[in-house]
Amino acid sequence: MKQLADASSSAPAHGKPFGPRFVLPLALGSCLNPINSTMIATALVPISREFHAGVAQTGWLIAGLYLTSAVAQPTMGRLADLIGARRVYIGALLLVMLAGFAGRIAPSLGWLIGVRVLLGIGTSGAYPSAMRLFRERADRTGSAPPRAAMGILSMTGIATSAVGPVLGGVLTEAFGWHAIFTVNIPLALFTLVTVLAWVPADERRQRRGSLWAEVDAIGVLLFAGSLLVLMLFLMDLHHPRWWAIPCSLVLAGLLAAHSLRRPDPFLDLRMLARHVPLSVTYLRAAVGFTLVYCVFYGFAQWVEHAGGYSAAAAGLATLPMSILAGATSIAGTRTRGLRAPFLGAFIATVAGCAALYWLHSTSPLWLMAAAVALFGITQGLMSISTQAAVYMQAPAEQIGAASGLQRTASYIGAIAATSMLGFVYGDHPSDPGLHRLAMIMGVTAALMAIATLLDRTLPRVTSSPTHPS
Repeated sequence: MKQLADASSSAPAHGKPFGPRFVLPLALGSCLNPINSTMIATALVPISREFHAGVAQTGWLIAGLYLTSAVAQPTMGRLADLIGARRVYIGALLLVMLAGFAGRIAPSLGWLIGVRVLLGIGTSGAYPSAMRLFRERADRTGSAPPRAAMGILSMTGIATSAVGPVLGGVLTEAFGWHAIFTVNIPLALFTLVTVLAWVPADERRQRRGSLWAEVDAIGVLLFAGSLLVLMLFLMDLHHPRWWAIPCSLVLAGLLAAHSLRRPDPFLDLRMLARHVPLSVTYLRAAVGFTLVYCVFYGFAQWVEHAGGYSAAAAGLATLPMSILAGATSIAGTRTRGLRAPFLGAFIATVAGCAALYWLHSTSPLWLMAAAVALFGITQGLMSISTQAAVYMQAPAEQIGAASGLQRTASYIGAIAATSMLGFVYGDHPSDPGLHRLAMIMGVTAALMAIATLLDRTLPRVTSSPTHPS
């Protein structure tokens, strides 16, 4: 607490280092990945009908973006550490606009998957760049960790991801599913204008070698290859490609050997071993967001297919969850501990799973909306608490890459969720499939609540500017 007082007293007495003009461009960009992640939820059924694809095939629209983001987030974070966060941010926004144009003319499912990959790369630049810019400004001004500013970043991401199904449903109903891609053009353009106007230019940096070597392109490729091959197995568990498991393990082993030989690798295994609390945070995020994304994608598809509702109605059914997620994230910024919010997230998941188990396709829409609303608590608490934990536990000089790995953990959860949905739903969503999903999720959440209760790596407060040893 003495360190907190010292840090606070060294902050400038005049002006606000984290005022609206600085925070707004960062918050806007951080919305692009979550909103693209979730707008697709209510467009999957129309897309599957147009291209005559099943759940497993359209699942690649989800998993493709998340696989790309899982690799691109830490890569973009590393680039932000090396060449400057603002430069990375601007380049990423230009890619998002390009993806918006490409999605508008998509002639096939394969093309559309490629567009989602491009969106994954482009939308991955904002969050690690924002965290890097926060850290640089806090260090420069001697300010305490900007919990309020980070809370805004998290809250806007949560709000847009939660409202994504509603927006996606409305756009799909009014203009067709292509609109969920086209909308990225004005969103990215407006964000780009605010970044150019209000985010200070990067300081000049001295590089020790070529950018290719410093980013560790070989490590990036090995990591991407290991995840991609594993996905080939996970995406169709009814017809498993068993060869993919040993291939993925071989690539993972090569990645580990390569990373341990490099002094500054893409995946810093030594850093993860030294900072056990940070590694535990990543594992908890992967499991927690598996539960969140199972609901995001599984619920909307079930409402449309089994319940027979429109895409717009399915999106509106998630609105109470959106509101509760935003309210919970605001409340989460006011808490000092981490254990209670994480526990609350998993307990809310258990309650939500119990509610889903008693739903049927003949249930009224308002009851469906009330049941899924409980998962807004899970989403809000997991997001804000994980962000606070990573800010505390990551080394200051690696905050960009560490923040990227935080998102990677959540995207691995999304990939796992996509696989689980394909397994429990089969060819199409149904009441028995939803009930199986609720049972699996409920048991997992209960076990995670117990593990969190016993976890000794969680610090007691989140307001210290130092990192726990």
